[in-house]
Amino acid sequence: MSPAECSPSPANSLPAVATVPAGDPWRSHTVRIEGIVEEIPGVQTYDLRFLDQEVAGRYRFLPGQFNMLHLPGIGEAAISISSDPANPQQLAHTVRAVGNVTDALARLHPGDTLMLRGPFGRPWPVAESTGRDLVLVAGGLGLASQRAAIRELARRRAEYASVTVVHGAKEPSGLLYTHEYREWKAAGVVVRTIVDGLPQGTATTENAAGDAAMWDGRVGLVTDLVNELTMLSDRTTLLCCGPDPMMTAVAHAALRHDVPAEQVFVSLERNMACAVRHCGLCQFGPVFVCQDGPVFSFAAIEPYLSIPHL
Repeated sequence: MSPAECSPSPANSLPAVATVPAGDPWRSHTVRIEGIVEEIPGVQTYDLRFLDQEVAGRYRFLPGQFNMLHLPGIGEAAISISSDPANPQQLAHTVRAVGNVTDALARLHPGDTLMLRGPFGRPWPVAESTGRDLVLVAGGLGLASQRAAIRELARRRAEYASVTVVHGAKEPSGLLYTHEYREWKAAGVVVRTIVDGLPQGTATTENAAGDAAMWDGRVGLVTDLVNELTMLSDRTTLLCCGPDPMMTAVAHAALRHDVPAEQVFVSLERNMACAVRHCGLCQFGPVFVCQDGPVFSFAAIEPYLSIPHL
């Protein structure tokens, strides 16, 4: 059995989806950088377009999936797709330069080309959650994994009981996509923000407000906001992305609201080199993040998140 044909692990309760693209999952396609937007210091969004129009015409993705971005001679990196699934030919990836591939990507300019293969992975359960209260919680760059879901939910807002986004950052200038908050709110999405602290030398929250006009003025942890939410146990679904300790804390906060663990979902970030369950780098206990995830129900993944350094 080839890696692309491997059955997903039963540890995840998400519905089955196509976790590898149609055709050869190893085949990369050339994309051109159409634009680069600096979102926050050190984090850029790359707007990519396929050069092959036939490839562009058949490409589709779901919120929460990722692509492998390949720079020949340097390597590949798994990057979440942060653009609108309704317009799959316009692909955005929000990236922080933290390694060889992303450092090299940061040196490119509009008009330059790179290679892309995908999409891969299990998505957020957006389609399966109609009629429910959706709570999306993100720490730092974790919001990039949820941006596609937020845009999908905003467009289909009438199909959900409520949609709330909770975003936390180290300081106000670290809040992502603040230029889109008004659009999300206009669609009926509630947006709550909080920061760990204020920039050095800032005496008050009022003085820091200019750093992020869409910051609520709250200082603390995202769990502080989650604890304040009204979450009905029989109709709430929570989606969370961020560092593992933060996601575990948020999940337990939801459980204290009696939200079932099966309705709490987290997106894991692990090293990936193949994206088709072949190299083994992303193995996490009995599961492979590239195919069984990156989105998992907390009920399925909690036993392994509790093991240090797994």
